[in-house]
Amino acid sequence: MDFTGTWHIYEMELWDEDYFNMDIPAYIIIEPDNIGHFQFGLVYGDIDGRIVGYADGKRFEFTFEGNEEYDHVFGSGWIRVKQKDVLEGEFIFHLGDSSTFLARKVK
Repeated sequence: MDFTGTWHIYEMELWDEDYFNMDIPAYIIIEPDNIGHFQFGLVYGDIDGRIVGYADGKRFEFTFEGNEEYDHVFGSGWIRVKQKDVLEGEFIFHLGDSSTFLARKVK
């Protein structure tokens, strides 16, 4: 189960496509050393994560730190493989919103 690579976010529970793709196409990138970064809408940040095993499979769990417009944001999240080349996950902002999302691997 490989989480590494560039994944384009194509659906978010809380925000519509006009928002999450407003600046650039929304994405999440996971590097082989379990760090990465993401951007959707006006939110961007760095990721620090690890792979965790569960009875129903593995998840990549992470914390993040970044900016939303001019405000500092941080929180946590997770991703798991939903089907071949498709991730599902969630961004959870500290003392703020949370949203699930779906992303496709960039070939």
